[in-house]
Formats: sequence, structure tokens, C-alpha cells
Amino acid sequence: MDAAELRAMQAPIKERYKADPSAAVITLKAKGEVGGDGLTCKLETGRALAVAGLHPATGGSGLELCSGDMLLEALVACAGVTLKSVATAVEVPLRSGRVLAEGDLDFRGTLGVDKEAPVGFQEIRLRFEIDTDAPQDKLDLLLKLTERYCVVYQTIKNGPKVSVSLKRVA
Repeated sequence: MDAAELRAMQAPIKERYKADPSAAVITLKAKGEVGGDGLTCKLETGRALAVAGLHPATGGSGLELCSGDMLLEALVACAGVTLKSVATAVEVPLRSGRVLAEGDLDFRGTLGVDKEAPVGFQEIRLRFEIDTDAPQDKLDLLLKLTERYCVVYQTIKNGPKVSVSLKRVA
């Protein structure tokens, strides 16, 4: 796909959102089931069933998915798609590339070993390695726009309002 094809594909969508901003607000959903044996949560991904469990650093077997890894994988996936879209739009030719994310966790926090230890990632690093002949000013623009338009990156960086509730069911 080239820049003209991308613009043509997205033009009617952008026009609809300009004419009706409420049409652009969509609620994404995820659902999991807990229960049964083991400390797991079965996720319905829409494509397959996935089972998340404890990370080995907290006693897990390593056979189930780790939600921390899944967060980093979501960041990589979103950043990769965004990078490709932006590269197409600003005409930065990419021969190949890799997107890498890593994050630092102190498991003392989530295990309650040290009440002062934070729960969650203290730092996340996202890196792009791309093979291109594009000039540096185009690469600077590519990175700037990828950061700007990557949903998962912006969500992690800016921390949306989050609410939690619990409901008893029969």
C-alpha cells in the first residue's frame, strides 16, 4: 500500500468522524473467566481462547500467558502498526524493521513482600530498529508521529481514568 491508497482508504472514515464526532468514539471490550483449578484467567480474544496465569517470578509455571508480557506485546503490536501506517503516509520506505519493548518490574510489590516496593512497571522502553535510506529529518518525523498516534503508547504514557467495581452474582 502506498500513501495515496492509505489516504483513499481512510478519507471516508475521516470525513464521517469530522461530520459526526460521536461516531469516532468506540468502546472496546475484553472478557475473562476465572474459576476452576489453577490461578488462571481464560480470555476470549475474539480469535482464540488464551489462558493467563502467574509469572514464574510470582510462582507461576510459565505455561500460561503473563499479563505483563501481554501489555508489552500490545505496545509492540500497536507501535508496529502505527509505525508502518505513518511510514506509508509520510513516504518513508522501510525495507524491514523490528519493534522491541521491555519493562522493569519489582515483584516484591505484587507479592506484598515489601509495602514500599511499587506494584507495576517502573519503566518501559520502546525501541524501533528499521532498515531504511530515509534522511534523518524524515526519521525524526516518523518517530514523532508514531508516538503521537500509537493508542497503546499514549494510554500507558498518559494514564486514562480507570474505575473498578465488584458485583455479586448468583
